[in-house]
Amino acid sequence: MLGESGVIAEKTHTEWLELIQEYAFSGFAGGLFLLLAIVGASLIVFDRSDRVYLWVAAALLLAAFRECIFSLANWTQLVSIREFFLVIEVFIAPLTIGIWTTVWWKWFQLRRPAWVPKAIATLTVLDMVFELLGENILYDIPHSTSVVFHAYSEVIRLALLGLLGFVAAKGIREQGREGWLVLPAVVLMAFAQFQTELISLHLHGTFFAFGTVFFYNEAADLALAAVIALLLLRRLALSIQRQRQMALDVKQAQEVQQVLMPKEQAPIPGLAIETVYLPAREVGGDFFQIVQHPTDGSALIVAGDVAGKGLKAGMLVALMVGAIRTVTDTSFDPGVVLNVLNRRLIRRGDAQATCLALHIGVDGEATIVNAGHLPPYLNGKPLDMAGALPLGIIEAAAPSVLRFQFERGDTLLLMSDGIVEATNAEGHLFGFERIRELLGSEITAAGLAAAAQDFGQEDDISVISITRTAVLEHASSMEQRKKEFSINVHSPAAHDA
Repeated sequence: MLGESGVIAEKTHTEWLELIQEYAFSGFAGGLFLLLAIVGASLIVFDRSDRVYLWVAAALLLAAFRECIFSLANWTQLVSIREFFLVIEVFIAPLTIGIWTTVWWKWFQLRRPAWVPKAIATLTVLDMVFELLGENILYDIPHSTSVVFHAYSEVIRLALLGLLGFVAAKGIREQGREGWLVLPAVVLMAFAQFQTELISLHLHGTFFAFGTVFFYNEAADLALAAVIALLLLRRLALSIQRQRQMALDVKQAQEVQQVLMPKEQAPIPGLAIETVYLPAREVGGDFFQIVQHPTDGSALIVAGDVAGKGLKAGMLVALMVGAIRTVTDTSFDPGVVLNVLNRRLIRRGDAQATCLALHIGVDGEATIVNAGHLPPYLNGKPLDMAGALPLGIIEAAAPSVLRFQFERGDTLLLMSDGIVEATNAEGHLFGFERIRELLGSEITAAGLAAAAQDFGQEDDISVISITRTAVLEHASSMEQRKKEFSINVHSPAAHDA
């Protein structure tokens, strides 16, 4: 321009302001997409199991990057026309439709057909390659050849669009209303990505208002962002509702487990029994049952630890406890009990448990059958038992067996590996040596469990202490005395009295 420098500077400044105003909508859209991407990514904090939030955030972040490149190309000299088309047409456009198709695949939690994710990735890469060759940006390719590549790119993009429609249709068929709610977002995204093709059909791609140019694809993207925001809020609300329901289920499972393993044990004559159970989570995987024989007065103690933690382990505990109570209706043989438990776990196919069954007769004769559980401690010293496989691994498992005389005043301590595996902040294990030291000081079951918990609980902790206090009275004589007492109480003389 020729003229006075002040006039030229004013005119240049005015044109700059007009340019800013003309493409202001792109800058606003870029900022909005970036904000929505941050919000979408932050939702993963509320539900870490749902990765769709990260995919949505990636798609919105890509849209924000596109608007940033577009603004820089119009407002500055930082991005040339060649670089603009290279980034927008070759990379961002194919990636956008590929990522959004993946978003809906993850959104509907689809698993079949398994080739869909690979097809999305393959078509996206091919679209970028053919678009690069078709736009003739990096190499001097004959026009006739670039037209062919550009046609290939259009075919591949239409294939991606068809794949997007297939995913949306499958989601609608499997989830009904949820799929129909997503449909507007799918249509808006498809419209936004094919603006160039719409312009080639002599349809205007822009309109002006208040000195600002509005692109139809940007308007479609904003509408898409609004729909996505509503869908994310709805999905988050449903996720929180599911989490509350799961928390309620866990609480109910915890209450059931407390019923299955009560803190207070019915007294067994001749035995002083102390039990401690400290689950690492709300629902634990350790279990134990103490049952007295209804006729001969003997006692059966079964203690074990199922593999895993949490609600699944709690369900296995319920299965094991139910099986123990069922089998003890017909047999108090510890070998028979473990055999039944092993068959129950074998049928599940994916469940294992260490278990120990102890039978104590009225005369103090004791039998221990062990399947991979920690050997008990008798008067502070571990019993020498051979190793054996846990339950649920092979059907013909052979547990180790030990018979000994449980004398009056003897104390037998059963514990789970949560005691040994307790780990402090430095990574040191509680270990067997500490157990021997504590047992040498005549520590109680509660004291041992508390010491391991304070050291650094990593797994469920259960401890059972059994002390023989007196010679057990034979159950038959007990039943006879009960009958005599009942006859005396209900006699006419007793009634008159």
